[in-house]
Amino acid sequence: MDFDALVRQVTIYAVPVLLAITLHEAAHAYAARRFGDDTAYLLGRMTLNPLKHIDPVGTVLLPLMTLWAGGFIFGWAKPVPVDFGALRKPREHGRWVAAAGPAANFAMLLGWTLLLKLALSGVGGYGEPLRLMSQAGIAINLSLMLLNLLPILPLDGGRIVHSLLPSNLAWRYGQTERYGMWILLLLIATGLLGKILQPFYVLMYHLLRLFF
Repeated sequence: MDFDALVRQVTIYAVPVLLAITLHEAAHAYAARRFGDDTAYLLGRMTLNPLKHIDPVGTVLLPLMTLWAGGFIFGWAKPVPVDFGALRKPREHGRWVAAAGPAANFAMLLGWTLLLKLALSGVGGYGEPLRLMSQAGIAINLSLMLLNLLPILPLDGGRIVHSLLPSNLAWRYGQTERYGMWILLLLIATGLLGKILQPFYVLMYHLLRLFF
């Protein structure tokens, strides 16, 4: 991808990426406070200000590199700190705190789909920019949702699985968290991540076309 093309892609993806990451992390913070943990709130992370959630490497550098390479757009934000022990019902409420991030991405996925439908119906001179940005918003939020639902700690899917397991199995499963990011990077490097997620991408896009 040449520099001009990269600039165009960044222009299209910037707003959807910032919204996807900001609302994902803010949803975790809101859910944590709702169930009894004020840690993220007191640290100023229950906010829609993207600057509070941006990680220079994970939110800026890595997505730019993967966008330049033309492959799977990968990145992360600063994780919202959650004291699961402070939740009123740590296992049950921890599950909802973990699910809040992907749920926010799902809500944004539906929102961008409606905007795409509006763009395709024709909205004057804004139809084409809105179409491109909506398509980017759909792709980003679907990617973040599916990626975070993988049953790998410390991803949200791993947190959900951990909360559902019996205590003895949950403890053993929790010991895998130290290897989680290495497992994820290995899946990306070998191309297995795309193969694992592809069927879910196809299913979700099919459902979106069916309903919208």
